[in-house]
Amino acid sequence: MTSPEAAARAFRRRDRLAREAEEARLAPAATRSADTLGRAVPEQPDEFRTAFERDRDRILHSKAFRRLKHKTQVFINPDGDHFITRLSHTLQVTQISRSIAAALSLNEPLAEAIALGHDVGHSPFGHTGEEALSPYFPETGWHHAAQSVRIFDTLEHLNLTWEVRDGIRAHSWKIEPPPSTPEAMTVRYGDRIAYLTHDALDALRANVLLPGDFPARAL
Repeated sequence: MTSPEAAARAFRRRDRLAREAEEARLAPAATRSADTLGRAVPEQPDEFRTAFERDRDRILHSKAFRRLKHKTQVFINPDGDHFITRLSHTLQVTQISRSIAAALSLNEPLAEAIALGHDVGHSPFGHTGEEALSPYFPETGWHHAAQSVRIFDTLEHLNLTWEVRDGIRAHSWKIEPPPSTPEAMTVRYGDRIAYLTHDALDALRANVLLPGDFPARAL
């Protein structure tokens, strides 16, 4: 039976300072959490989590994130359990973005936080809902990325770091200027990779497209 002393030696305590120090091993282009541009309302740092880990947790536990399970990706109220929703899409984007960040030695929690929050501003009925709302915003149009930032700034007021907010703001390829961090760029690519694959599979499930409709190299 393992003694309490031996059990204690089997683990290593990693507080925030230790985690920030480990980020020195990231790529030169990576975003260090200790160098964040901060929050709109200053806060005391967490004892264990970096600033970006803290943002990731706030987004994951937010009401806006939970509402993604009822939001349409492409098909409205489809039959069957295997069609993609905004929630399952977001989880796939997060996995892809974090994998890219890991391969490039970027800051994984930052990429993860941006990916988890990137689509919370989507209206009901997907992009169709977005088009229906745009006439009411004649100067800028309606865009879910801007609404995602508004939700976290105003409706839930998570007081996220500047880097996470900037990545959510510009996760879409339509948005200019582009995001300021390479971690946010992993989310741009992760989002595109996810929807180009799962939207096509949903179209096959719904018999909207047939296998013969796709180029051979895509199958």
